[in-house]
Amino acid sequence: MNLLFKILGYVFAVLFTVGAVLQYNDPDSLHWIIIYGVAALISLLFALNKIGYIVPLILGVLAFIGFVYLYPSDFQGFDLNDGDIVTVELGREAFGLLIISIVLVIFAFRSKKKL
Repeated sequence: MNLLFKILGYVFAVLFTVGAVLQYNDPDSLHWIIIYGVAALISLLFALNKIGYIVPLILGVLAFIGFVYLYPSDFQGFDLNDGDIVTVELGREAFGLLIISIVLVIFAFRSKKKL
């Protein structure tokens, strides 16, 4: 694995951990803490070259399905002043899943291990 992707693995492990910690005051915090925590763990395992391509690929595809499911039909932006709080919250959550999806799928295709 080249150094750039190893560094990206560590960077996203930290970013997803921060994302998990920041969910503590969210009304539905438990499942978001788990989602971001799993993404952080997969990123760390990728950086350490301890994970194959199957797990990140499956989780990345599931995160993308979650993005499609949560994406609001009337997306109004990310700022609470831009629109309805529920729609803005759904947009934020959906795009968080999209980021996780992109990162995990890239890590899956860059992984050298089979399992």
